[in-house]
Amino acid sequence: MIKFTVNGQPQTTDADPSSPLLWYLRDELDLIGTKFGCGKALCGACTVHIDGQAVRSCTLPLSTVDGRAVVTIEGLHPSGDHPVQRAWRAVSVPQCGFCQAGQIMQAAALLAANPKPTDAEIDQGMSGNICRCGCYQRIHMAVRLAATGV
Repeated sequence: MIKFTVNGQPQTTDADPSSPLLWYLRDELDLIGTKFGCGKALCGACTVHIDGQAVRSCTLPLSTVDGRAVVTIEGLHPSGDHPVQRAWRAVSVPQCGFCQAGQIMQAAALLAANPKPTDAEIDQGMSGNICRCGCYQRIHMAVRLAATGV
């Protein structure tokens, strides 16, 4: 039995411990904001927080979250008012929107660890998240804006 929390809610599952966390979130909890992108933890679309750290959920076995706290895009802020989410709206970041939940989760973890990152630190901290539309300049501007507390 695997016990953990998702967005503050206790979860218990007897699912295959080697099953990726992403599938549990999407298929069992209907938290579909976390996306399947590459399936190899390379694109960042599946980014969630585990104990405050940004991780890729598509390759992460359920067994690794036992006793831990998972936060998805749905749990980042109850009304979508996290500073990163506000900055994303202010800058009109998304084009297609597919990668945005992962981008936002990565940015939120970056700013939690480093509230005032330099431009180079933003570039480095966001580098593992791919945007097929090429919205990198707006993403960077939104992270910079969120660092000011929007």
